[in-house]
Amino acid sequence: LCLRLCQFGMSYMRVKRMASDAAGKAIEGQHPISATTRTLAEVLKDHGYATAAFGKWGLGRPDSTGSPGRHGFDAFLGYNCQAQAHSYYPPHLWRNDEKVPFNARPVPGHARRTNGVVATSDWVGERRAPEHLVDEALAWMRRHRGERFVLYLQFIAQHVALQPPPDLVGTYPTEWDDRPYLGQCGHTPHPRPRAAYAALVTALDRHGGRVLAGLDALGLREETLVVFTSDNGTTHDAPGDPVLGVGGVDARFFGSTAGLRGRKGSVHEGGLRVPLIVRWPGVVPAGTTSASPTYFADHLATLCDAAGIAVPEGLDGTSQWPDWTGRPQPARRMPMTWVFAEYGGQAALRDGALKLVRTQLLSKSGPGPWELYDVEAAPGEERTLASQRPGDVRRMAEMLARETAENATFPVPLGK
Repeated sequence: LCLRLCQFGMSYMRVKRMASDAAGKAIEGQHPISATTRTLAEVLKDHGYATAAFGKWGLGRPDSTGSPGRHGFDAFLGYNCQAQAHSYYPPHLWRNDEKVPFNARPVPGHARRTNGVVATSDWVGERRAPEHLVDEALAWMRRHRGERFVLYLQFIAQHVALQPPPDLVGTYPTEWDDRPYLGQCGHTPHPRPRAAYAALVTALDRHGGRVLAGLDALGLREETLVVFTSDNGTTHDAPGDPVLGVGGVDARFFGSTAGLRGRKGSVHEGGLRVPLIVRWPGVVPAGTTSASPTYFADHLATLCDAAGIAVPEGLDGTSQWPDWTGRPQPARRMPMTWVFAEYGGQAALRDGALKLVRTQLLSKSGPGPWELYDVEAAPGEERTLASQRPGDVRRMAEMLARETAENATFPVPLGK
C-alpha cells in the first residue's frame, strides 16, 4: 500500500508579528521559523514523498529561513503573509519564492464604508484565490498520482474578510440579515454578513469535496489518509459592534462555540476545541468518534506512525494513530501545553481531565490568577476550581514551567 497524505483545513494559529527591514518598516511576511526547525514535510521527503503546500503559510517571508521551500516543500503556491491572506482577491500570490501577479484590481481585506451603503459589486475582484488554489492542488495530485505524496492545503476560509462567492450568498434566507456590515469591526464590508459567513462555510465544504472527488477520480481513495481540521475557534467579539464580531461575523447567531468559553485567540476551550475529521477507508473505522484529547503537537508523531516510518525523537506530542485506527490509546507521555504571546499573553496546560490556565501574562498590571478546570466534567469552564484544589494548581504550574522553554523573540513570563 502506497500511503498518501492529504491534510487540509484552515492553517494553524501563528503569532502575527510582521518582519521588518533595517529601518524598522514592516514588510510582507511574519517572523520566520529557524533553519533548524524540522517539519513534517522534511521528515516525509527524506522517505521518498513528494511534498506540496497550497494556501496560507505565515512562517517566514520568501527570502528567510522560514520559506516553505527551505522546510521540505517541493512546491508552494499561496499567501506567504497572513495579513495578505485577509483578502480573497489578493494582488499577488507566491509560487515558491517568486511573486506572481494575481489581480490587477485587487480587493482589500480591510476597508470601511462610512456612508452606510454597501454593494456586493464593490468588493468582488477578478479572480478569487481559493478556487485557483484548489485547481492547482488537484493538478499537482494528478502529476504525482504514481508517487507517495503529502499535500498540505491551508484554506484561508473562514479567515475574517466576508468575501464569499457572490452566487452562494443568495442561497441563504434574506431575513437573516437586518442590516449591512460596514467594516466597523475591521475587514471588508458586506450587505448581508450572516449570509456571507454561511456562504464562506459552504464554499469551504465544496473545496473539500473537490479534493475528495479528485482523489476518487485518480483511484487514490483507498490509499490516502485525509485529515481535515482547523487552527482555532471562531472569531472574537469586537468593540465596534454589540452583535457582530471581528470581520462582521455573528458567532452567537450560528452558535459557533457550542457554549464553550472563549473564541479565537483564547486558551479557553472555545478558542482551542475545533473539528478534526480523519478518513482512510479500511484503516480508520468509518463513522466512529473519539473522546481522546489531541492537539497539533501530536500530528507529526501520528502521521509518521501512519506512514510506517520512525517517529523522530524529542517530540512534545504523542501519536494518536492507535486511537484513529480503533485501538486502545496509550497514556499521553507529556501534558498538552499552550503558550501564546498574543492577546495579552496566555498559557494553559492540560493533564488528564484537568486544565490549568493563566492569562494577562504580559499585562502591565501583572498576570491574572491561576485558573483550574475539569474540562471533562465541565467543558464550559464556568467556575475555576483553583481555590478548592491548590495542590493541583501547584503541581500543574510546575509542570507548565518545566515544559516551557525560554523564547527571546516572543517572551511569555509565566509568573509565580
